[in-house]
Formats: sequence, C-alpha cells, structure tokens
Amino acid sequence: MKLIRFGAAGKEKPGVLVGEKRYDVSSIVSDYNETFFEENGLEKLQKALEANPNLPEVDAQERLGSPVARPSKIICIGLNYVDHCRETNAPIPEEPIIFFKSTTALCGPNDDLIIPKNSEKTDWEIELAFVMGKKASYVEEAAALEYVAGYCLHNDYSERAFQLERGGQWAKGKGSDTFAPLGPFLATKDEIKDVDNLSMWLTVNGKTFQNSNTSNLVFKIPFLVHYLSQFMTLLPGDVIITGTPAGIGPMPEKSTVAVSIEGLGQLTNKVSARQ
Repeated sequence: MKLIRFGAAGKEKPGVLVGEKRYDVSSIVSDYNETFFEENGLEKLQKALEANPNLPEVDAQERLGSPVARPSKIICIGLNYVDHCRETNAPIPEEPIIFFKSTTALCGPNDDLIIPKNSEKTDWEIELAFVMGKKASYVEEAAALEYVAGYCLHNDYSERAFQLERGGQWAKGKGSDTFAPLGPFLATKDEIKDVDNLSMWLTVNGKTFQNSNTSNLVFKIPFLVHYLSQFMTLLPGDVIITGTPAGIGPMPEKSTVAVSIEGLGQLTNKVSARQ
C-alpha cells in the first residue's frame, strides 16, 4: 500500500494511492498516527480495502500533507554516506551520529520551504526515511525490519550557520518550520523490493546536485533500528531519517528544489523567505 494524507494543513485526512489515483479512507481510519500503527492498522486497512474497494476519489489537485500525523520523534542520522563524510572532511563514524528534528518542522511534500529569519546558510539534503510500525526497545538486528512500517522520501533542510556556528547541538539548525517535508506517500515494505539499492537524486532549479544510491549507506536500516532502540523506545509512527549523500550546498534565492528516490515518488519545494 501507499498511504497519503490530503487536505489543508492541520486538517489532513487519510487516504491511499492506487496507481495514479487517490482515494479517501477516512471512513475506515481516523488518521495515520501512533494509535493506527500500534493497533495493527496497516493489516486492518488492507483487509478493509479488499472488502470495500469503492471509495471516494480524491481530486489530483488536492494538497498532500505528511503521510504520517505528527510523530513522537523525528530522529536523524548524521554523516551516514561515505561520500558526504569526505566532502565535509569528517571521518566515517564508528557509531551512528544521532540528532533530532522538531516535529513542528514537518510539512507536506510540495509545501513551500520557508527560509527562517536571520538565515545565512540554508541548504538541502535528500534522505530516505522510514517509519516505525511497532514499539521497539532493545531490538535484535535480525528482527529489526519486523518493526518497520514502510519508507518515504525526505529533504532534511538545514541552516548551517545555526547548526555549526551558534553553539550547542545540531538541532538548532534543523528544526525550523517547513524544514521536514515528508512524502509524497508512505510505501509499505512490500512496495519496495530492495531498500538497500535505490537510486536517489536532488536538483535545484533543474541542475543536479545530489546523485547517489542507498547502497552507499554506512549504517543500514536494520542496524539503525537495533542501535537506536538501545538508547530510547521507538514508538509506532516515529520517523527515522537515514542521512544524505554528497552534494549539499547553499540555497540560491528563488529556488525550486526537487528530490526523488526510486519507488518513493518526488518532493518539490519552492523557496520563499519568512515575512
């Protein structure tokens, strides 16, 4: 399945994407949130769709929101591609580098990117995200994928001056409003044949800046679930962002940023400054 949420910001309804058509499933589930995943919502929804295939169609022009409602955590992994480590002159980490994005940064896949006040160095980072389907604590790596609901696309927008030149932790440069577009859909695991071999690219105003593959991840998803669950309980609906390849850079004015990962659609964000 491919899960979507559609409608005005803050008033999104749950839906599914079948081929190129979108369908409203709000008569079946209330939202794609912690309760939905915790109560085996994916399996129940699949059975309901098989029993009731006639659902209201959603207009293709309707805004898409994040495919998951506000999660308890957005956990990010830093320096998780070898080429990105090299371009930043950083050693390849021996253990995953962990930081958080504010849940208020979450937005829809095609919403505008709002450059925050006093920003000097906002840039982009294409990333593969995965969403937890079950509560996870001290999970063995061999069983880790059983806890994953599915995958989606993310752009980890970052204000580098806030992040690196203002003291404190990375979260300062990561959590501004609209800095976490997610979507356009959440693909369940059966939709993606090999998550460790997905091509990925990012363009700014049509020019390619990032072009890589998830095979280049330093720490892969099963290990990340295992590792993170040693330090904190992962809740259903939590979003984990796996890192970015080489090619980050400063945002030109009046930019349009497009990112895509094989099988996971595309995000497109126009850039505007906060008024």
